[in-house]
Amino acid sequence: MPEKNTDFLIFLQDLIDRRKSEMPENSYTTSLFKKGINKIAQKVGEESIELIIEAKDSNRDLFLNESADLLYHMLVLLAAKGCRIEDVIDILKSRHR
Repeated sequence: MPEKNTDFLIFLQDLIDRRKSEMPENSYTTSLFKKGINKIAQKVGEESIELIIEAKDSNRDLFLNESADLLYHMLVLLAAKGCRIEDVIDILKSRHR
């Protein structure tokens, strides 16, 4: 397990990539990949809406859980498109100048 919290995103991306290549049974991630890019993108949209709804309220726990759901599904979408979170980080870094 990664030492820094931020390193966990890379760890999780690696795990998602392994799920994509190995497609183990009884894996939620595998089920998303089997449903295809449209379903994965739809899940990102659904989680985005749920996050927006929770952002309007004052329940921090629900807001953070929806944030986690969105981030996870975004990582799956990145993997489905052959990209990684590091690619997004590179863009954010280049914008930070």
